[in-house]
Amino acid sequence: MVPVRLGFRWCSRVITATFSDGCSLSAPPPTVSAAAPFPYLGLLSLAGAIFVSVTSEFLPTGLLPAMARDLGVGLSTAGYLVTIFAGTVVVATTPLAAVTQRFSRKSLIVVVLLVIAVANVLAAIAPTYGVLVAARILGGLAHGLFWAVVAAYAAHLVPAHQLGKAVAITAGGGTAAFVLGVPVGTAIGNALGWRAAFTIIGVVVLVLALVIVKFLPPVEHRVERAAGEEPVPARRDPSMSAVVLLCAVILIVLTGQNLFYTYIAPWLTEISTFAPEGIALVLFLYGGAGIIGLIIAGYATDRFPRKAFVAVLLLVMVAVLTLALAPSNTAVVLLAVTVWGAAFGAIPAMLQTRMMRTASYRIRDLSAALQTTAFNIGIASGALFGGILLDSVGLGVLPFVLIVLLGVALALSLTTDTVTGRRERRRLRP
Repeated sequence: MVPVRLGFRWCSRVITATFSDGCSLSAPPPTVSAAAPFPYLGLLSLAGAIFVSVTSEFLPTGLLPAMARDLGVGLSTAGYLVTIFAGTVVVATTPLAAVTQRFSRKSLIVVVLLVIAVANVLAAIAPTYGVLVAARILGGLAHGLFWAVVAAYAAHLVPAHQLGKAVAITAGGGTAAFVLGVPVGTAIGNALGWRAAFTIIGVVVLVLALVIVKFLPPVEHRVERAAGEEPVPARRDPSMSAVVLLCAVILIVLTGQNLFYTYIAPWLTEISTFAPEGIALVLFLYGGAGIIGLIIAGYATDRFPRKAFVAVLLLVMVAVLTLALAPSNTAVVLLAVTVWGAAFGAIPAMLQTRMMRTASYRIRDLSAALQTTAFNIGIASGALFGGILLDSVGLGVLPFVLIVLLGVALALSLTTDTVTGRRERRRLRP
């Protein structure tokens, strides 16, 4: 973890220099008319792009045995392909977002999708494990920049009161990747070979790049400085402290979630009563329930942003506690997994919406990059700490640690809301 921390400090210095671009804190951002038609086509094209990007990211998880056999490496070595991809995203996202700050957002999305398509084709034809690693690193670089741009794009397309609905639509692409993309990719790999699966997803990514060119409206993400106005470093932006605190909430939530969910399959077979062939049903219920969570997020985030976030966190905690206390009751486990999937399915969209409302317009792209970094560090550290606990204490402790971490995230979130609210009231006091 030391290299990650050092890399993050270095990234912070790069960001501070690069994002001091002269955008004014007082300059009004470009506005979207409340009377403008809701941009369904643009948001659906973004959702499609997210679908193929996330499918590309997690495609190896279902194909590891075949890839390991073909390349002559161990299963754990093949599994490092996922870790390498996530690690690349963590290290590269924020610097890449910084150096591309002045480029067109739409053009960047098209370019990174083309790079993702190339990375998948390179993976498909990789003659050795080393070449495959290089292809995954290339894909990770593009994936990180993709999320840094896409996470803020919806906020440029709709007025503030429609942001929750817009983010829920685009986030549907990620949910569909887990429910449909990765399973279908796995099925193709099992039927035609893992190389065919990577080739097909590469072609689909190319098609989605063309869809983006056709249907995604361009946006203006820069705010011009008034005449004679001095540039202000991003670190002095009034919303930066709240952005950092929200990143901490994201990091804790994702660490807890992946600490348990990464090892849900062995938990189901060793702690609960499921046979190996029943795991797919459980995971399908979890992923499918995430669609309900997205609907909840789209409705509740625009109306009750704070209360809705508290409610879904508490629902996850109750569902996971039920799993931990009644692992031998199949019906209860299935119901609890469904509730867990539905509640957690709302959380990423809620966090993304909250980030866009927390960050000032001037640092939206920076906040999106930091958010992406926090998500990926949480994913990687959750799997790491879960594995350590599994080896040292056992599977049974994982759900309880998840509950504790969600409790910490909830307390931090409520504290942040209280402090921010008081500060805003003082600012508005005559």
